[in-house]
Amino acid sequence: MEQLEVIQSKIYDIRGCKVMLDFDLAEMYGTETKYLKRSVKNNLKRFPSDFMFELTKDEWDSLRCNFSTLNGGRGQHPKYMPYAFTELGVSMLSSVLNSDLAIEVNINIMRAFVAVRQLLLNPPTDPVRELQSEVKELKEYIEEVFADYNDINDDTRMQLELINQTLAELQAQKALADKPRNPIGFVTPKKK
Repeated sequence: MEQLEVIQSKIYDIRGCKVMLDFDLAEMYGTETKYLKRSVKNNLKRFPSDFMFELTKDEWDSLRCNFSTLNGGRGQHPKYMPYAFTELGVSMLSSVLNSDLAIEVNINIMRAFVAVRQLLLNPPTDPVRELQSEVKELKEYIEEVFADYNDINDDTRMQLELINQTLAELQAQKALADKPRNPIGFVTPKKK
């Protein structure tokens, strides 16, 4: 598993492709970079542009910033830019570099590419993030319920006020209706 992680750490994203660089591959295959490049150049027909491409100076400089390998002295500035091999190019290398070590390393590299692809397709779930999402959903739901509850309370309060106002008006009308009225006109009141 540790070897798989080492290989995965040497897979880079360049030009939208997952690639491995020639010097990393040469190190894993137990050979020098110049011999790997020579083998590739001798079999150039096997490596079309979707299998392998040479890095530009800008791409190499941006990668070097990630490597933090600006050491002084010899080898500081490579004469030739590194080759970047896609998954298909790495599998083609196994036919060019025909040794037991190359085949074994190539199998591990293929497994690493598959693991990276699986990781991209099915990212690991984060239980903390899932809980945060659920808590956020519950919070929004509770706020919505309380907003509805407050709306109901406001509606109920208004209806109760209307009922009380109507009852007060009815009581005032009844009080007026029950009050004895003075007779109008020339009617003489009855004597008792």
